[in-house]
Amino acid sequence: MTIWNKLKEFFEDEEAEFVFKDEWVAYMENNLPLYRKLPDILRLELQRKIGQFVRTTFFEGCNGLELDDEMILTVAAQACILALKQEGPPFPQLKTVLLYPTAFTSIAETAGPGGTVIEREVKCLGESWENGTVILAWDSVRNGARNIFDGHNVTFHEFAHQLDSLDGDTDGVPLLPDEAAYQTWANVLAEHCEVLFDEIRRGKKSLLDPYGATNPGEYFAVATETFFEKPRQLKKKQPGLYEELQNFYKLDPASWF
Repeated sequence: MTIWNKLKEFFEDEEAEFVFKDEWVAYMENNLPLYRKLPDILRLELQRKIGQFVRTTFFEGCNGLELDDEMILTVAAQACILALKQEGPPFPQLKTVLLYPTAFTSIAETAGPGGTVIEREVKCLGESWENGTVILAWDSVRNGARNIFDGHNVTFHEFAHQLDSLDGDTDGVPLLPDEAAYQTWANVLAEHCEVLFDEIRRGKKSLLDPYGATNPGEYFAVATETFFEKPRQLKKKQPGLYEELQNFYKLDPASWF
């Protein structure tokens, strides 16, 4: 029986669903400094979400990586921080998480002359597919989790894409409650996208990773990384963007630090 199946069996036991082993808590405390900063009530909610996540998500190690509890729980905990206050089970369209030991090779397509498509191999730390698959490099997952102040977290980034794609498109606009919320979202993100573009044009250091200027989907993912890892700076420098993300995630990470 695989490690994933053993964890899955444990979480399927209703009596054990909300009881975390001490060693699992230790993994999260060691690997996720952000977990230690959560209020107690959110820690308990996170454990519940992790149980739901592991029950419904297939994990597989690739390129010889042998999965263990630490790997699965480190990925699941970070993913579920994003879904702490989302209604229903976390990431309902997610099916599979593939873990590589380190950066993996992927095929990138770009438009060439005359409408041709050019394919090239690129090294990736993470990918999110709209068919319900997330691919991650374990060393980047671990390092990103342990450093909660650099604004870079590949797990937050890729699972933000999963939230974004719940409506069928990874376009920087996740599911929102009503038309007014969509309009506000569009206005706020357009305004703050322009801030990032302007900083890049002027060669000025930006709070958000410049990769966010690639397209709206990447902007949302990068903004999510900043929201959870540099919340106080984001709230001070771009309060409108912070408030919009706070409304979406229903969390206030600035208060955790």
